[in-house]
Amino acid sequence: MIHVIKIGGNIIDDVTKLDDFLNRFAKLKGSKILIHGGGKLATSLAKDLNIEQQIIDGRRITDAETLKITTMVYAGLVNKTIVAKLQSKACNAIGLSGVDGNIIQSSKRVHPTIDYGWVGDVEKINAGFLQSLIDNGIVPVISPITHDGKGNLLNTNADTIATEVAMVLSETNEVNLRFCFEKLGVLTNPELDGSWLRILDKKEYESLKEAQIISKGMLPKLENAFRANESNVAKVEICHADYANEQGESFIGTQII
Repeated sequence: MIHVIKIGGNIIDDVTKLDDFLNRFAKLKGSKILIHGGGKLATSLAKDLNIEQQIIDGRRITDAETLKITTMVYAGLVNKTIVAKLQSKACNAIGLSGVDGNIIQSSKRVHPTIDYGWVGDVEKINAGFLQSLIDNGIVPVISPITHDGKGNLLNTNADTIATEVAMVLSETNEVNLRFCFEKLGVLTNPELDGSWLRILDKKEYESLKEAQIISKGMLPKLENAFRANESNVAKVEICHADYANEQGESFIGTQII
């Protein structure tokens, strides 16, 4: 079993919550990969530098200046902070972007009406390189900066990266994909934590999306979750970071079916 865990949301921005999550992740038995987003730090830094930010349907528009910021924050400060904390917890991690080892090659997104800038859509995952790290007991920690094979960096959705990594590794392994953030799971009332669903199928998802109960950043997360579920990935779950290492009945979260 390989655990592919994606961490994001407000957990990245809160030192205590991030440390709690990493304690749980370090204790998770078996092979594992951690993929992280950047939290709000990139947005905060852009504001300090007077660089306007645009988010459309939960996805960041990445112009040339924003790309510099996301690369510094995601592949630099956030990635290395996470790796340093994992090393302190006896978890031998290596911090990588999608550029390193040619792990993730992407293409610049082309959209008929929206110019997303330097945003990448995943084309290819170097599964052999990731597998070699795992086989040697090393935990890859991957930031969402990829490349196009032509020397250009691309900002890529971390949920998408987690999904693509899980899908390609599931061709030769049993894979559990888990999206962890600050909510207990998929909520039927965004204002009420107790409204989390134990299971969610595509039909109910479409209904909740149409009613705008599910919106913004949850849209790409769930689109990716269903895509993984429809492939060979053994289990796909969305949960609070507090349940990152829980299994069986003690697990609280939403399983995608």
